[in-house]
Amino acid sequence: MKRSELLLAIYLLAILNGISCSEGSTAASSKEVSTSVPPDSPDSGWVNLFNGKDLTGWDQIEGTAKYAVENGEITGTTVPNNPNGILCTKDTFSNFILELDVKVDTALNSGIQIRSHTMDVKGNKEVYGYQVEVDPSSRAWSGGIYDSRRRGWIADLKDKPEAQKAFRNEAWNHYRIYANGDTIKTWINNTPVATLVDSLDSNGFIGLQVHQSSTDKPLKVQFRDIRIKVLE
Repeated sequence: MKRSELLLAIYLLAILNGISCSEGSTAASSKEVSTSVPPDSPDSGWVNLFNGKDLTGWDQIEGTAKYAVENGEITGTTVPNNPNGILCTKDTFSNFILELDVKVDTALNSGIQIRSHTMDVKGNKEVYGYQVEVDPSSRAWSGGIYDSRRRGWIADLKDKPEAQKAFRNEAWNHYRIYANGDTIKTWINNTPVATLVDSLDSNGFIGLQVHQSSTDKPLKVQFRDIRIKVLE
């Protein structure tokens, strides 16, 4: 082979190798980009239940307590001679993780209904079902699980001193509620509080309670940053 032909062959081979390396580099780069954000990252799948502006998606099913949107928060206020007020989602949920922040006057009790339902009592609708407690009293059972209008306490905090310390009075408290199959777990401010295994209800709406008060003075409970991740 002549020297000129040899040089031409080497030149063509170098070009072909360059194209091959370039394609390989492009493929590796695409793969790296596609895996940089996992398809099921911790922030994926969350849906806001409250838009921060109005009560779209919610209905007040029970009581005459006042619910209003103030400063991007849902504020529930007691009224005299008011039974429990409950603001409920129009949608129902089965398996999920629910997160929200709660702040309540220390003289008022409240709760977060999950997998709940209504029954007719003398022509009025009353809410029943699982309730995650908001309890600023000295008993300090916030995060415990109460079965409203049925069995009463089913996961209290009698022997859980660390869990009782999780809730902070006169401050915002972050609630995390996990419901999947027959298991319900609660956290407050990242502290594990209650675990319940119970199969009575597997689906229902979410509700925000304004508990009845014995005083004529208006008392408030506030809710914000309400979001849910539905589990398969």
